[in-house]
Amino acid sequence: MQKRWTVKKYQPIQEQQLQSALKIHPILCRLLVQRGITKYDEARHFFRPSLEDLHDPWIMKDMDKAISRLEEAFFRQEKILIYGDYDVDGTTAVATVYGFLQSHYSNIEFYIPHRYREGYGISMQGIEYARENDFSLVIALDCGIKSIEYIRHAKSIGIDFIICDHHLPDPELPPAIAILNPKQEGCPYPYKELSGCGIGFKLISALAQKKGRPMQEVYGFLDLVATSIAADIVPMTGENRILAFHGVKQVNETPSAGIRALIQLSNLKEKLTTSNLVFVIAPRVNAAGRMDDARKAVNLFIEKDYDKAYAFAEMLHGDNMERKGVDMSITQEAVSIIQNDVSLHGRKSTVLFQPHWHKGVVGIVASRLIDKYYYRPTIILTQSNDKVAGSARSVSGFNVYEAIHQCKDLLENYGGHFYAAGMTMKPENVSAFQAKFEEVVAATINPDLLIPEIVIDSEIYLSDLTPSFYNIMRQFEPLGPENLRPIFLARNLMDTGFSKIVKDEHLKLSVKQRSGGSFSGIGFFMADKFELISHKKPFDMVFTVEENEWNGTVSLQLKVIDIRETT
Repeated sequence: MQKRWTVKKYQPIQEQQLQSALKIHPILCRLLVQRGITKYDEARHFFRPSLEDLHDPWIMKDMDKAISRLEEAFFRQEKILIYGDYDVDGTTAVATVYGFLQSHYSNIEFYIPHRYREGYGISMQGIEYARENDFSLVIALDCGIKSIEYIRHAKSIGIDFIICDHHLPDPELPPAIAILNPKQEGCPYPYKELSGCGIGFKLISALAQKKGRPMQEVYGFLDLVATSIAADIVPMTGENRILAFHGVKQVNETPSAGIRALIQLSNLKEKLTTSNLVFVIAPRVNAAGRMDDARKAVNLFIEKDYDKAYAFAEMLHGDNMERKGVDMSITQEAVSIIQNDVSLHGRKSTVLFQPHWHKGVVGIVASRLIDKYYYRPTIILTQSNDKVAGSARSVSGFNVYEAIHQCKDLLENYGGHFYAAGMTMKPENVSAFQAKFEEVVAATINPDLLIPEIVIDSEIYLSDLTPSFYNIMRQFEPLGPENLRPIFLARNLMDTGFSKIVKDEHLKLSVKQRSGGSFSGIGFFMADKFELISHKKPFDMVFTVEENEWNGTVSLQLKVIDIRETT
């Protein structure tokens, strides 16, 4: 798949000023300036995140109302229901708030809506459960900000809501007792990008302060908060960086029984990073809701006995194995449909429908088709009761939600954001929707957006990649949106003659630049590039840098992203 290479613009004056202050390699200063760090103190906070720099939770709008209502519930011995979404952010949020409250108050339960029977967010079934079981206060985590009618109904039958949500509010807000959301109008809280679990963490932080409890009780949940931040793809800046830094440290040193069980089952031996949380831990947690019931994820996180937690982890691990099998099967079937239907080959979008496809993985399949096969806005549809439901994923720079909005006359319901959305429609509208969506995308997408873009942080010489350079770069962790792993470009490389294809599909490289020494690299699924590098002609390479350990020896290795002939 052809890719566009875009090198970020440099800011030489700011880079030089920062380099004078920090006395580190100029390219490291370039990386910091790209991340908005231009002064010595900003760099110090970046490299040494401190829990003391977290904002006071009481700054958040309605925090006083939320804590006052909780204290009233404690005094009256009311039943409190902790309600959260079925994904990683929702389940970790529920486990965090439930786990803290449970240590001080016994009259509580938690509730996770079923992905297929109830759908996302507050459901009528959930409200009915609260009514039938005499819950008078519901704390909604990672959801609720758009559930105006449901919460209005709950209020009419004597059920109060405290909403802890990080999604963008509409102009009209639900009639809750308190709404904790830094993005709502009039909220003075300085940091706006907390995860849903992060807002739950702020709630228990304020409660701990009110009760005079040591903050160490709250910090004990930082491994769950870090997991939510990594999995929910929120910016790795400000408070998120502080929380994730200390949460990842806890994951490695004193994880909860549930996280420890997942690490054991995943056979992770190395020191964990946010990448492990995203690609190893999060899929197992999400699989519970995708394939079965996400309540087991909460049970995993709140369980203190390791053997019992391990049993829950095995359930999640099994769900994830099933998910991977279903995901792979549907992806292969989708690719086969496109390959065998000539009418689909020249399209600017992909919209596929099969009634037997599993609803829990259609979003994953859409992402996989874009990443590995057909780089274009993609929607995967399946049958859901008497409706057709699906998930959309987009390519960089294209607003798939807006494109779906232009097809709204064919839809029953839809929602989402710039890069991902969901929708339902009548089965008889599928063909018309496929045609209309293709028409909208073809008319509005910039052709360049149909070529994957690699955004490169900096050009570099291989000789710059020293152990001391890497040791500082490693301190850019935790990585995530707005602080991604640095991507480099090296030009005029030559094969040393020792590069080879391994396992028929991967490229094991040995390269040199000018008169310097050789560097090893690995290009997964890049065997097709071997012919390009073996002709004794110079080539350019885009890569990240990582450590490789072999027979007890640790060395730097290039993880190759793309290669092209030098022009």
